[in-house]
Amino acid sequence: MRVLLPAILSLAALAGATTLGGCGAEIDRHGHVFMDVDVQQVQAGMTKEQVQTMLGSPDTTSTMGGDAFYYISTTQKTVAFLKPYEIDRQVVAVYFDGGENVRQVAHYGLKDGIVVNYAKDETPARGKDMTFVEQIFGNVANRKMFKDQRDAAKGGVPGPGL
Repeated sequence: MRVLLPAILSLAALAGATTLGGCGAEIDRHGHVFMDVDVQQVQAGMTKEQVQTMLGSPDTTSTMGGDAFYYISTTQKTVAFLKPYEIDRQVVAVYFDGGENVRQVAHYGLKDGIVVNYAKDETPARGKDMTFVEQIFGNVANRKMFKDQRDAAKGGVPGPGL
């Protein structure tokens, strides 16, 4: 019995370590892969084509208030089965003037983001007001299935009159 006890404790410790090892955090990166050397080379006066040659195609563009290229990178962390949350965001915005030359290069991070609260209002549906039984028998009452079918020509159930 004394020989079995250390073996059982060792197995329990191994099982516990394996279980906890599966709960480690997972890091996911999405979007543009930034090379600091490339980003620093983008200077005012460069053309759109030169910027695309250095940084690649932008993740998104804007035409409000002048053209702009946005290069976006996000890093998310997921722990076990929980919902992932964003731990880092980098946005490089390249703003162009009317002549399609670089006017300004801006760097934004997670702290610069704006939280937008979406309206979660729902349009009420009639089915939510009715009980299950009312939903089932409501159709029977609305269709007037028990109306005399001989009066079909007068607005009863569609089909040939008998």
